[in-house]
Amino acid sequence: MDISALQRLLEQGRDSALLRFGLGKALLDAGHTAEAVIHLQRCVAEDPRYSAGWKWLGNAHLAAGDSEAAAQAWQQGSAVAGTNGDKQAVKEMAVFLRRLQKASAGSA
Repeated sequence: MDISALQRLLEQGRDSALLRFGLGKALLDAGHTAEAVIHLQRCVAEDPRYSAGWKWLGNAHLAAGDSEAAAQAWQQGSAVAGTNGDKQAVKEMAVFLRRLQKASAGSA
């Protein structure tokens, strides 16, 4: 679904964590990082147990140049995913965190 279609759904009052996730991911894919962050933050605010929302929120923060916020999102998301039993999401976010730590160590 394209961004404008997702925005129309939102304007029609069909707000949900899933809609915010889809819109945030679509905006991130299109390079609109600041807007993506906003919608992905709303996604996890509405459903804090949404593992994929946390993962993509971290990705959006990183794309926006905020590595600290990305790390926080992935740490929180990893905890959520662990509680949900979502082992794959835990592994993915652990990899993202390790890469971020290596990049930070390399630039220090």
